[in-house]
Amino acid sequence: MAKPKNIQEATRENWIQNTFPEWGTWLNEEIEASKVPEGNFRMWWLANNGIWLKTHEDTNILVDLWNGTGKQSHGNGKMKEGHQMMRMSGVQNLQPNLRLQPFVIDPYAVKNVDALLVTHIHSDHLDINTAAAVLQNSGPETKFIGPQAVVDIWESWGVPSDRTIVVHPGDEVKIKSVTIKALEAFDRTALLTVDPDVTIKGSLPQDMNEIAVNYLFKTSGGNLYHAADSHMSNMFAKHGNENDVDVEIINYGENPRGITDKVTSIDVLRSAEDLKTKVVIPVHYDIWSNFDADPQEIVKLWAMKKDTLDYKFHPFVWKVGGSYTFPQDKNKIQYHYDRGFADVFSKDNDLPFPSFL
Repeated sequence: MAKPKNIQEATRENWIQNTFPEWGTWLNEEIEASKVPEGNFRMWWLANNGIWLKTHEDTNILVDLWNGTGKQSHGNGKMKEGHQMMRMSGVQNLQPNLRLQPFVIDPYAVKNVDALLVTHIHSDHLDINTAAAVLQNSGPETKFIGPQAVVDIWESWGVPSDRTIVVHPGDEVKIKSVTIKALEAFDRTALLTVDPDVTIKGSLPQDMNEIAVNYLFKTSGGNLYHAADSHMSNMFAKHGNENDVDVEIINYGENPRGITDKVTSIDVLRSAEDLKTKVVIPVHYDIWSNFDADPQEIVKLWAMKKDTLDYKFHPFVWKVGGSYTFPQDKNKIQYHYDRGFADVFSKDNDLPFPSFL
């Protein structure tokens, strides 16, 4: 839609069409043009727990991309009956879970996705617009991979069953150059917030393995562990003993009163030590206003403890829309956006003021 040239053309619809997604297709184009160095893998943070993973061999995997919003109105001031926060804690007053981050990628301009993976059933990970866009823009070889409850929802939306793959802990799926291993999830919130009347292929969803999994991505550049919305668990040590982990992504946040939903700063470090990873990257703290947290807390705790506890890993503070390449970036602690202007004064400008200024 053309941008308005006068007040009469400036409408709400025109504003929305010209503004959202805020980054347009900038990141779509960057990902498509990106060449991953041999012996590395590259990923982009798409907000919340969403990532795009790309390998040197040009395998492209999309995980947990969410294109929705949180609260947009005060309404009657009460939580909707059956909302997951109500089922978790009995809270009745409307919660200020407002989306903090811009939409950095246009789902309907997504191309060349070899597989869409979802970790669990919550709607800020399992997104209908993502599923529709991938289905519209990909060929029959592109797979939709997730636990049974996720696949059930995809198929109810219209994703063909021959495009879906159900995974349970221990299962491995080969997608071009990447081997994906499903592992146990430790997401008690998912268990607490499943509608008790919902069935999964004829059985009630009391089994965590039917509604949520973690993933290990094995690439020629190293292995990525996606912990999704898992809570802290001693089982991270089991996963670290049984698998080689180079980079861990884990949810983090400042939990509101009476809620234990996100991993705290110290447990981010504990999970990394248990997994024996080289780098741990906190995510999810960025998206909900009422779980907003400062990842520098993790860095400060790590700096305080790293020598005493002989940590073999370090944290990396990412920013939404930014990329991370392993092992190329393995020594970095914090991301910064490209500042541009690399070619400043490469052209002799006709400046309207004396050159000494």
